[in-house]
Amino acid sequence: MIESACKVLQTERDGLAHMMAALRQALGPAHEGPEASDLGQAFIRTVEALSMPARRVVVTGIGKSGHIGRKIQSTLASTGTPSIFVHPAEASHGDLGMLQPGDAILALSNSGETSELADIVSHARRFGLLLIAMTARADSTLARAADIALVLPQSPEACPMGLAPTTSSTMQLALGDALAIVLLTQRGFGADDFGIFHPGGRLGAQLRDVRQLMHVGPSMPLGSPDLPLRQVIMEMTHKAFGCMGVVGPDGTLVGLITDGDLRRALEQDIDGTRAADIMNTNPQTIRPDVLAVDALRIMNDRPRPITSLFVLDTQRRPLGILHIHDLLRAGVA
Repeated sequence: MIESACKVLQTERDGLAHMMAALRQALGPAHEGPEASDLGQAFIRTVEALSMPARRVVVTGIGKSGHIGRKIQSTLASTGTPSIFVHPAEASHGDLGMLQPGDAILALSNSGETSELADIVSHARRFGLLLIAMTARADSTLARAADIALVLPQSPEACPMGLAPTTSSTMQLALGDALAIVLLTQRGFGADDFGIFHPGGRLGAQLRDVRQLMHVGPSMPLGSPDLPLRQVIMEMTHKAFGCMGVVGPDGTLVGLITDGDLRRALEQDIDGTRAADIMNTNPQTIRPDVLAVDALRIMNDRPRPITSLFVLDTQRRPLGILHIHDLLRAGVA
């Protein structure tokens, strides 16, 4: 059973290698191999076409190609390329109305002869919509009707009968991923943008920024440099962050007092000690636009991990305070 499973994976891996070789031919003669094709140039044209502002991608396909198409559409949408999936059968019964001027259609069919795609292809031709085919046959009806044909290289299916879509669907999926990620790169789509489209779950939590999690206003433990040690203790006890920020007359953070600083200070003259006498003048701080996952890394990547960070503006004035418990509640840690 293990040998059979490995043979399947090897066959599909060979298919991906053939597709990589076909794509690399767009780089020039030095990369051309025995499986000459125009896949690389067609891929470049597809990226250029789908990078146009306000262009939406309508993905369609049926059967296994439909399932792969739904995943490609989902990846496109989550990485910044506006897209929808339209089922070919539903399109023939009214869903063609979902297609709008300026849309590009990405139609998946391994054989290129899927009859259910006929109405979508006809609609694209009638209304001048860009039609991109993803198929394994360059001479198929779909490929010949398309403005751009992403023709997958010939590679055997992993099914022992050569019938069940396996290698072909893996190549479709991988090429769709490649298309989505190249479009993401072309658009300059970053982690902050990704967070906008993934607000839920652990991923969404990690992509929230510090501003969304920090405590602000009266909840911040703050005091002046000349605050007596007794009042420092009261402020830290009342706010319960395990620290107190020390702010100067201009409102900037000039130091930080932690529980450890406080314990060491209790060995001194309590009545004669001021905040300025025991504060750390170079504390670790953070900006409000830093991702929550990066804030957790800053807390942990120190010889002695810290549990709180003051959030400062560009003038080093406190905007808020972030505690590791906030990250835990948000699902980041």
